Amino acid sequence: MKLNEVGEFGLIDLIKEGAVVDPASLVAGIGDDAAAYIPSPGKLELLTTDMLVEKVHFDLTTTSPWQLGYKAVAVNLSDIAAMGGRPRHIIVSLGLPADVAVEFVVNLYNGMKEICREFGVNIVGGDTVASPHGLVINVAVTGEVEPTAIVKRSGAKPGDVVVVTGTLGGSACGLELLSRRGWEDYDFAWPLVMAHLTPRPQVSIGQKLAALGATSADDISDGLASEANELAKASGVRVRLYAEKIPLAPELEQAAQMLGKRALDYALFGGEDYQLVFTIGPERFAGLPQDAGRFTAVGEVTEGEGATLAYQAGKAVKLKPKGYNHFR
Repeated sequence: MKLNEVGEFGLIDLIKEGAVVDPASLVAGIGDDAAAYIPSPGKLELLTTDMLVEKVHFDLTTTSPWQLGYKAVAVNLSDIAAMGGRPRHIIVSLGLPADVAVEFVVNLYNGMKEICREFGVNIVGGDTVASPHGLVINVAVTGEVEPTAIVKRSGAKPGDVVVVTGTLGGSACGLELLSRRGWEDYDFAWPLVMAHLTPRPQVSIGQKLAALGATSADDISDGLASEANELAKASGVRVRLYAEKIPLAPELEQAAQMLGKRALDYALFGGEDYQLVFTIGPERFAGLPQDAGRFTAVGEVTEGEGATLAYQAGKAVKLKPKGYNHFR
């Protein structure tokens, strides 16, 4: 069945089921003119939004509707994570070609509902409109954070340690692999492709970092080079990174060798890892969990401006923000 057969309101009836996972916080959701929810007393409200456009952010020949729905929510929850917050509710707006199958949209929402269940987030409303030029997905998320725990980009101080979560570069490499025939034949390709199609936002880690006193943070959506420059600019400092310390997965090293590329470049300039880069005082860094691969110190904050990259056997070079940019 196609959308032009079931209609807008028939589609809404199909996607309402399972949209609310925390009913105690909700007064009105899908079905009213606006959502109404109960904010937690004493918390700051966070609000973010992100839009995904077909053939700009995703290709329907390489992602399933379930994966696309999951990722559309994940990239927004990652912004809440970078602020040290807890996501609460989302609004989803879709621009849909009229001949899209109803099953496609249902599966898209199934992916959204899955990640919302994982993080206790309600889908409380949105909009659906006809789109003459492909699929458009816009997700807006509300979240909350303790006023004394909010983490912004502007708090880094000289002497802070620069730290990242997880490994970097896998998503960008996974995207490149998806464009090549036969990638399925390589065992190392699967975790990289999945890192791109279904990234996992670091929500609980973001909250822990806020509680431990992280001075600044950003989610790694446009590549580490871009995010390091964002932190440096917002905080009025210099961020110095060390090339040999940036964590790269063994699968990325293997894939980069096959592709004739430098693995480090995927981490610096690729983006869509949705890990966190943050700064924290050295004494507080010592208090972070030291389990392997969770947190990696990759640099330091100094007086100055911009970001630099230092190599083991050479001087530091200026690190330009060459990550993804929509209008460049």
